[in-house]
Amino acid sequence: MTICHFFSVVADLIVVVASMVVLSVGSNGQVFATSAIRGIRFLQILRMLHVDRQGGTWRLLGSVVFIHRQELITTLYIGFLGLIFSSYFVYLAEKDVLGPDGKADFASYADALWWGVITVTTIGYGDTVPQTWMGKIVASCFSVFAISFFALPAGILGSGFALKVQQKQRQKHFNRQIPAAAMLIQCLWRCYAADKSFHSDATWQIYVKSNDNGNNNGNSSTALPSQLGKVSAMFSGVRLYVLVVLSWHLLHIRYIPLGWFCVVFPLPIAVGLVFVSVFSSYLVMF
Repeated sequence: MTICHFFSVVADLIVVVASMVVLSVGSNGQVFATSAIRGIRFLQILRMLHVDRQGGTWRLLGSVVFIHRQELITTLYIGFLGLIFSSYFVYLAEKDVLGPDGKADFASYADALWWGVITVTTIGYGDTVPQTWMGKIVASCFSVFAISFFALPAGILGSGFALKVQQKQRQKHFNRQIPAAAMLIQCLWRCYAADKSFHSDATWQIYVKSNDNGNNNGNSSTALPSQLGKVSAMFSGVRLYVLVVLSWHLLHIRYIPLGWFCVVFPLPIAVGLVFVSVFSSYLVMF
């Protein structure tokens, strides 16, 4: 049991006990105690974290932030510097200006920082606004400069999420191809182990053994080895073609389901292709 799972179990236990106490006590004369216990119901909100039990969402967010940490730090640092200096310049321009209520809107540097944060986040409450032309010019330059830098992290994280999802899809597709490729290599190795003279430079072509005794000028002593070589070449081509057909069958049936058409028809098609391969190999030899 992990630490997170242990704390989630403890939180669930506390919520259940608190709910039972609230239901049993009610609201007759126990207002304070009931309200205090009801405050524990905040733990019920934490059960929303159970939606993502594997933590894949948080791991994805953490990986994207970690990969693009340099870009995020750079943009946030420049935006923070713009916020500090612009708020200070606005404070210098507006500290002696009184508002409609007779009080200065920028009485302290903290008020200027508050105005800067509200401006950067594009909220704009309007409780503090520059009154002088100097303050308005500084505020305009600050809005164009700082807001553009504070908006960059959103684009960086968005592109990072898109690239991460694309990478996961590509890895999933690659993992689907691994068993089929391993099966093809295993079958080809079995062919080689059964016949040491078997040779194939490509798995998508049929290779027939060359007949070394073809020009024996009708010598009857070499007739039998010649016939054996033809038969061996024929079965070599058939064996490789069956290997390719089986690999295609595994790839399309197991990993790319195409419905009942692919379940019923590939076997007769494979038998027909094997028959054509045998007939073509026989014609090539003779």
